[in-house]
Amino acid sequence: MKNKVGVITRFEQFYYEAKGNKWFHYFAVFCRIMLALAFIISGLVKIRGERFASGLSVNNPLGHYFEALYHTGYYYTFIGVAQLLIAILLLIPRTAFLGALMYFPIILNICILTYAVRFEGTRGTTFMILANLYLLFWDYERIKYILSFKQVKEHGPSAREKQLSNKFPFLFFGSVVAILAAVIFLNNIIYDIRPGNSPEECTNGCPDNSDPKACEKFCDCIYNQGKPLDDCLEEYKQAKERKNDSLRTTTNK
Repeated sequence: MKNKVGVITRFEQFYYEAKGNKWFHYFAVFCRIMLALAFIISGLVKIRGERFASGLSVNNPLGHYFEALYHTGYYYTFIGVAQLLIAILLLIPRTAFLGALMYFPIILNICILTYAVRFEGTRGTTFMILANLYLLFWDYERIKYILSFKQVKEHGPSAREKQLSNKFPFLFFGSVVAILAAVIFLNNIIYDIRPGNSPEECTNGCPDNSDPKACEKFCDCIYNQGKPLDDCLEEYKQAKERKNDSLRTTTNK
């Protein structure tokens, strides 16, 4: 229990130091604007009744989802209105915390969706999740009272009353760059194969695949046959296993 309180104390000390530094303030504003712009663009497309990601093939796994969503009528419009409302809340300082709270479950759902269908945009949605988490951290003081652990009171004047520090937090922003680089790197190696955003993008990756022919069949399965992603992945897996069995048989001879 003491260790838990100690961790909370150190966390809150870092939190109040961050609230007293103008660079953390700038970063919070940057995250709010970027997240809001993403929802404004996406929301307006839906409100206008246009297809989202219209360049994505209908046979793409995510294209299946977007096409079905497009045909849900006023539900599609409702999502657009909700995204636009949340974006506006994020841009207004007094309501930014509410906007960040409402943003999180939506972007978490989108992020899991992009990973589930192996979409190329997984990096972008991961960045958005991280930015949203930073905004929730930024308003930690407002949500900590619903947590069950012992609260640590801040001594002295609040961050608003103190003059903001101009010291640039090299360690923090260096960590941000390192995390972003790690996300990009891990997303490049997390999957053996992806459907890409188009037939050409899918087949262009086949020469670098361990089994180019199996990769080409996978792309054909997705874009020409229009089969579900799981079925195409299973066929791809079986094709690779047959090749490996054939190689082992040849080696044994």
